[in-house]
Amino acid sequence: MSKKDDIEKKTEALLTPIAEANGVRVYDVEYVKEAGEWYLRAYIDKDGGVDINECVDVSHALSDALDVDDFIEEAYTLEVSSPGLGRQLKKDRHFANSIGQDVELKLFKARDGVKEFAGTLKSFDDTTVTVTINDTDETFIRKEISVIKLALDF
Repeated sequence: MSKKDDIEKKTEALLTPIAEANGVRVYDVEYVKEAGEWYLRAYIDKDGGVDINECVDVSHALSDALDVDDFIEEAYTLEVSSPGLGRQLKKDRHFANSIGQDVELKLFKARDGVKEFAGTLKSFDDTTVTVTINDTDETFIRKEISVIKLALDF
């Protein structure tokens, strides 16, 4: 397991009881470096969405827990927010909750000259994702997908 994965896993373990105590659930945790700075992002959700006060409450409690456990060596910025409307699908539970919804996906490498696709999420398993595009089912290998997220419908 990479250092990044270890930090995300430990943070999610700390965050889960905090989220539950605040009436929300953990959607995802990511530890990323952007423009030379480290960010620990915790995404929380609940039916009907979360509000700013819930994010603040969870942020304060998580910050306190991280200060006590202190397993992250680098300086980082903690961010707690909703995953948003165009949320990324990363975990099996994200895919399971999104069957039948419109998605957009990007591949690392083009398929027949195309890297971006949009359609309706039909199914998934451990290694593949199937999306219905123009009435045709297209199956993609999960590790070849750079990003898959819910499509915003305006």
